[in-house]
Amino acid sequence: MHFRDLDESQLLALAITAEEEDGRIFRDFAETLRKDFPATAELFMRMAGEESDHRHRLIDVYRRRFGEHIPLIRRQDVKGFLVRRSSWLTRTLRPEKAREEAALMEIEARHFYEAAAQRATDASVRQLLGDLAHEEQKHEKAALEMHEAQSAAGDLDRESDAARRLFVLRFVQPGLAGLMDGSVSTLAPLFAAAFATGNTTDTFKVGLAASVGAGISMGFAEALSDDGKLSGRGAPWLRGVVCGLMTTIGGIGHTLPYLIHDFRVATSIAVVVVVVELTAISWIRWRYMDTKLLAATFQVVVGGVLVFIAGWLIGAG
Repeated sequence: MHFRDLDESQLLALAITAEEEDGRIFRDFAETLRKDFPATAELFMRMAGEESDHRHRLIDVYRRRFGEHIPLIRRQDVKGFLVRRSSWLTRTLRPEKAREEAALMEIEARHFYEAAAQRATDASVRQLLGDLAHEEQKHEKAALEMHEAQSAAGDLDRESDAARRLFVLRFVQPGLAGLMDGSVSTLAPLFAAAFATGNTTDTFKVGLAASVGAGISMGFAEALSDDGKLSGRGAPWLRGVVCGLMTTIGGIGHTLPYLIHDFRVATSIAVVVVVVELTAISWIRWRYMDTKLLAATFQVVVGGVLVFIAGWLIGAG
């Protein structure tokens, strides 16, 4: 259905449904964010209350003009509206992304009311739609003012710290554990195979098998270790995927050079890749885990060198 084909009753019915949907989305945002980001949750509850007020005013006008039955006309039934992802599918939501989504929703609502008011011929309907367009514009300004007030009070700084902690718990920690395991634990079998066979193809197969096997093992271990309900570490399957992928990536990095047929060249490049991987792990530990850079580097490098030596001795023995 085209927007231009809607009559006044359909315009009002669409507006009522849109306000109901926006109110639900704002409440969903608030419930998702309430535990870790109470200031942003408060903002969305206020916005949901305003959407509810709009809905009541629209229903009152509709009832006076067209009776009690309100047909179900949704945004997706009319061409020109953005299709929104259902808010209940969002398991993890960052405050800044929720604010951006809300701002887009308010802008879209204002444009709709402005266009609908131009099509309305009844004075009461036209006035209401125009008033709502003006109020949606004020909502954008009010949300910005509330954001600035919460920022001045330090609420957003606290939420930013909480978001960083959650990011570390849900992504950095499982990813780092996987990267360390993949980069370090696969060194011994890879270089043992390399120095035992001197064959790059066989070495590549051993490294690939070790990397994939370690990724699967680490992924399941992380997913089954904690359901995230008490620790706040998020969905176990997501942590498992992150950990498993990073484990595989950590092992694949120094395995790929053995696609080169020259054994000396392949081994030299693999050693360089190992150094880069260990440096990256040290930086991540320093950047996100509050570990001193020198200590992080020493711990990771010593561990990597010991595993490398073990693989070399076993393969050359």
